[in-house]
Amino acid sequence: MSIPQNSITAVVGPNGAGKTTLLNSIYGLADIYEGKVTLNGSDITRLKPYKKARLGIAYVPQMFNIFTELTIYENLLLAGYQLDKREIKDRIDWVLELFPKLQEFLHRKAGTLSGGERRMLAIAMGLMKNPKILLLDEITTDLAPILVKKVLNAVIELRDKLKLAIVLVEQHARRALEVSDKAYLLVSGRIKFEGSPEDLLENTELAKLYLGL
Repeated sequence: MSIPQNSITAVVGPNGAGKTTLLNSIYGLADIYEGKVTLNGSDITRLKPYKKARLGIAYVPQMFNIFTELTIYENLLLAGYQLDKREIKDRIDWVLELFPKLQEFLHRKAGTLSGGERRMLAIAMGLMKNPKILLLDEITTDLAPILVKKVLNAVIELRDKLKLAIVLVEQHARRALEVSDKAYLLVSGRIKFEGSPEDLLENTELAKLYLGL
């Protein structure tokens, strides 16, 4: 499996396919018994998550991705704890330019935000260390359709503005494929399809059998 720079790679599949486990394995949160993870040709399989973060990999998990009792500003400070004061200020200013809605509520507790705003904050926290690779796990779960579209549009903007390599794991397969440049279909931990999102959507047998499309 390869993740190109300046692209959105969708990983879709039925429940229990191993999509979240894949992201956990890439980031170092799950044991890998076979295969390896490489970054620019270097084997990083056994590195701890904090070391992978330093190499430019950011992970936004589906659950527990913000601190609800802290303000937006405090969440961003925590996400950039390894930076010096000047870098933190510059980085916060930068992510607030990307997500201006967060600026309006900067000193409001994160627990008061809407579902879509919480997802934006979680992504902003992931960007605090200026990553090259962004792993997003089911960031549209439980969101209303209008908010799903808003969040996925923000992901497109991140690709276009920051030239990131984005891995988008999504239960909403069609929506994910519509915004992606490359697609993988994962079934029982194995790759069933690799190619363009358009080709996967046009493969009626796979789409119906594994994605319910």
